[in-house]
Amino acid sequence: MTYPTKALAPLMLEDYRKVMVDRRGEEELFSSDQIVECMKKVTAVDLRQTVQVDEDLQIRAYYAGHVIGAAMFYAKVGDAEMVYTGDYNMTPDRHLGAAQIDRLRLDLLITESTYATTIRDSRYAREREFLKAVHKCVSCGGKVLIPTFALGRAQELCILLEDYWERMNLQVPIYFSAGLTIQANAYYKMLISWTSQKIKDTYSKHNAFDFKNVQKFERSMINAPGPCVLFATPGMISGGFSLEVFKQWAVSENNLVTLPGYCVAGTIGHKLMSDKRAKVDLDANTRIDVRCQVHQLAFSPHTDSKGIMDLVNFLAPKHVILVHGEKHKMASLKEKIHSEFGIQCYDPANNETICISSTHYVNAEASDTFIRSCLSPNFTFQKCSSADACNSTTIGKSLMRMVQVEDERVSEGVFVVEKGKKPKIVHKDELLLMLEEQKHDTMNGTF
Repeated sequence: MTYPTKALAPLMLEDYRKVMVDRRGEEELFSSDQIVECMKKVTAVDLRQTVQVDEDLQIRAYYAGHVIGAAMFYAKVGDAEMVYTGDYNMTPDRHLGAAQIDRLRLDLLITESTYATTIRDSRYAREREFLKAVHKCVSCGGKVLIPTFALGRAQELCILLEDYWERMNLQVPIYFSAGLTIQANAYYKMLISWTSQKIKDTYSKHNAFDFKNVQKFERSMINAPGPCVLFATPGMISGGFSLEVFKQWAVSENNLVTLPGYCVAGTIGHKLMSDKRAKVDLDANTRIDVRCQVHQLAFSPHTDSKGIMDLVNFLAPKHVILVHGEKHKMASLKEKIHSEFGIQCYDPANNETICISSTHYVNAEASDTFIRSCLSPNFTFQKCSSADACNSTTIGKSLMRMVQVEDERVSEGVFVVEKGKKPKIVHKDELLLMLEEQKHDTMNGTF
């Protein structure tokens, strides 16, 4: 993994453990001590650093955008080459750049397909819509809940709101829920080299992650009077603090819940996005009367359909496997990739095995006879009287008749692999001699 991921992973894993065990009471899959021991085994890599893992395996990380530290990984085993993208974003945003990768010769590309059929509108239009909805809510005295994950979208939207608050001279408080988001933001302040070019260019004057208008939120403030904006995790309202706040704020028509990213089916966020019903079942025994406004905005850090197609077109792999998507949308993208690029594409189900053939390159010697045949010219001559056809020279009014000469040499060799010997390319006439010798040796061996 990359150095930022190595720094942030223990925080993310410990937060997950606390949510699942301490808050939900579920079985502990791993302990805090096991997280520490796990991280001791991690080897961090720099971007574009080629790492020879063993005699056969070579890997290299490429910048993926998405969240700080995210990387696509190139892997080469023998002659087989592939890229596994993980989550990535092909367009830059306010705090991160776009994914960057070399043009590689790939047998296989494994790409995420979260937004397999979605093409997003311009970032600026989405930002205007978001700011308009938030400003309208707080101007009327309402509270805005932004369920978001601690890494990425919280920082992206905070930068956007911070700039807007300064321009509009708004005094309404913006809050981070205590815990992971604040810890993660501290790392963002230190990892400027992984951020967008604009943030790097202005770093000497101002750290974009020093949010002047953002404060820490305490649980006791949930029902405090007055407008505010709150970033709370997790992003899909699947539990945790965002669900706790949602239960309290969803019953008021003055309040707003804005969902900035993708929500998995079955989560409260997904139910709000797909149904927008007046009542939502939180569990088998709890139903909540949703009266607040609900806005869905496409601020997801995943690339859209156009980004996926652009990457496939750029890398031009021999095969593509789609993962991390919805089945019917993946099937549509699969057909599009095959029809537009002629590339074999797969969308396997979980636990399904796919076998991909790869190209094998072999170092081979060439026989002297084959090399001489390559050096022998094969001229063809063509008489022409047209100045246009042969670029003839006209002297006065007379046309010099010219001869066009082309070398159409084609060397035909035979690739021979004999047991215990190095592979070799021989001339076809040599092969007949070799076969005769083998036949003679075989006959001698039978007497």
